[in-house]
Amino acid sequence: MDDDGLLYRVYERRLLKELAAFELPRHLGVIIDGNRRWAKATGASTAEGHRMGAAKIPEFLQWCEELGIGLVTVWMLSRDNLRRPPEELDALYGIITDTVDLLVREGYAVRLAGNADILPAPVRAAITCLRSDAEPTRGLTVNVAIGYGGREEIVDAVRELVLDLGDQGLDAAQIAQAISVESIAQHLYTAGQPDPDLIIRTSGEQRLSGFLLWQSVHSEFWFCETYWPGFRRVDLLRALRDFCKRERRFGA
Repeated sequence: MDDDGLLYRVYERRLLKELAAFELPRHLGVIIDGNRRWAKATGASTAEGHRMGAAKIPEFLQWCEELGIGLVTVWMLSRDNLRRPPEELDALYGIITDTVDLLVREGYAVRLAGNADILPAPVRAAITCLRSDAEPTRGLTVNVAIGYGGREEIVDAVRELVLDLGDQGLDAAQIAQAISVESIAQHLYTAGQPDPDLIIRTSGEQRLSGFLLWQSVHSEFWFCETYWPGFRRVDLLRALRDFCKRERRFGA
């Protein structure tokens, strides 16, 4: 091991020692941004950038599992991304399907977050088939956000809630009375799960772009310049250290 590698390991150990005194996030969200810019910077193709980004996901989840984080939401494809060139989307669909397959085979509890109806039928069928008989063997749950939009999630939740209330025979006034923060939350893609404590975004962009728009009301955010394919374990540890040192008052 060279001097840089040794210093890196020493720094990692120091961060881990610091984190041992704190409670880590129960739910971690990550916006995996910068695959295309990483590809451009390294002279690789766009598809290769997406493949390298997808290959980082299992590695990242392993780090989270080792730290005892039980829930991770990974944003792989937004609704806005569906406007990209067809050839890029075709490659992305294959990469996403392969990634979901890998996560299921590795024993993670995989849950889809997003509107699968807007995905091409073969992609939707493949992902559903991959998950149909899967039995999780690991303690980490992974929400894979595909075809996800934060505003659309809220619209979908309200629509489902209104339909459910209508099926109960309630009239318009009763339905309006029954709509609440709690009842809407029960129809989100993440229903039954804790809201994210920390959301990480790579690539230097400092915005959420609608990611977990409802759920992130009390989330902490951490932005880094690193493109997602180059994200390292030490970057995760630095994000967690920063999170642990913040005072969370939840508006109180």
